[in-house]
Amino acid sequence: MSMVLTLILVVQMLSALAMIGLILIQHGKGADMGAAFGSGGSGSLFGATGGANFLSRTTAVLAAVFFVCTLLLAYFSNARPAAPTGSVLEGAAVTAPAAPVDSSTAAQIPGNVPAAKPDNSVPPAPAK
Repeated sequence: MSMVLTLILVVQMLSALAMIGLILIQHGKGADMGAAFGSGGSGSLFGATGGANFLSRTTAVLAAVFFVCTLLLAYFSNARPAAPTGSVLEGAAVTAPAAPVDSSTAAQIPGNVPAAKPDNSVPPAPAK
């Protein structure tokens, strides 16, 4: 299964790179107007309009290959078998037993020990 996923991923990457290259090679819509009126673009390899048809059809085929590879990768990512232990949250629901509380820890928690009376005496001034 891993080999199939790797192959699909390689085909997807190659089709994406080829599609980027073909899109960058294509002329804009304004370039076709200049070729129709006798500009220098009419002496191209595919003729005045043949290149646009070939490049746009090839781009469409590569786009279809890219989308099919994307759908296959999405399908195979959801087709994995579930973990035998069940949900991840079920494993996280296990709690540790409560630790015994000793008296020194209980005295540090506010509310467990009655508050002592405040010391209103003034401490002696430090000697200089």
